[in-house]
Amino acid sequence: MNLVTGATGLLGSHIVEQLRLRGRPVRVLVRKGSDTSWLKTQDVEFVEGELNDPASLDRACKDVKVVYHSAARVGDWGPWEEFVKFTIDGTRNLAEAASRAGVERFLHISSISAYGHPDGEGLIIDETAPLGTNLHKWSYYSRAKVEAERMLWDMHKAGKIRLTVIRPSWLYGPRDRATIFRLARMLREGKTRILGDGMNRLNVVYAGNVAEGCILAVDAPQAVGQAYNLCNDGEMRQKEWMNLLAAELGAPPVTRHVPYKLAYNLAFILECIGHALKLKKPPMITRYAVWLMGRRCYFSADKARRELGWKSTVSYQEGVKKTIAWLREQEKA
Repeated sequence: MNLVTGATGLLGSHIVEQLRLRGRPVRVLVRKGSDTSWLKTQDVEFVEGELNDPASLDRACKDVKVVYHSAARVGDWGPWEEFVKFTIDGTRNLAEAASRAGVERFLHISSISAYGHPDGEGLIIDETAPLGTNLHKWSYYSRAKVEAERMLWDMHKAGKIRLTVIRPSWLYGPRDRATIFRLARMLREGKTRILGDGMNRLNVVYAGNVAEGCILAVDAPQAVGQAYNLCNDGEMRQKEWMNLLAAELGAPPVTRHVPYKLAYNLAFILECIGHALKLKKPPMITRYAVWLMGRRCYFSADKARRELGWKSTVSYQEGVKKTIAWLREQEKA
């Protein structure tokens, strides 16, 4: 049995999909009241529970061979306590339940954000880089990812779990409810700007390709104790990416530019105001979003391609078509 957490989210749902395409049994841990309509089409077993409810985690891990842990508090805004509860404590609770149940493999979805926020023209970052470099103040998502991953590595070294860590980048694809709706609206309204000259390489990756890489890592004995960046589908520049999306949406091309440093400094000011006023909604832009789009450094996925034989079976062009087609279906509904 394969247990998937975060299965109602983007990557978790694609892991479920790829496992079922291979005929592998899947159990999903879902919170009460979650939208499980798509999951019900996948012939999966449901366990209702929470990452902070050890009893439900014990039920979920019973007779499980592999845990795919993709649940976490996502987003670059919100109180630190929520990131601690869901990303750090929730991960610890699940790993301890997996250890008690004798689970053979624990695959943890981290993020390239766990490296912190390094930047620099021509800088290429691989899995040998340290975690938590140059973290922004209030960068709670990244900080929580760092702490959760370090805790899991300690459990792995202690022999409690057999760990593999996957570090994706900016994910997109059908069932993306985090970014595509907002981005599509901005593109249609002509409000999107290119940060800098737009020629920086983006780390953006189709969720289905990452899901396939996760399964390859679980199937590879040599992946135990290893981390892999599954963080790009090839060469993609910021300007090219924005206009690929715009063209598929039927939106006007993105031609206006904003200096990267200006956007970064403005984002910091807006964050300061937001935290001072204790706003629940994120500001118009954050430093994390600016870094995500405009950074000049690049994260390499060569290790996964070399050691796991990982290939991106869905190209950027095909992935964007699939994503926008799904978006239009949701808008019609």
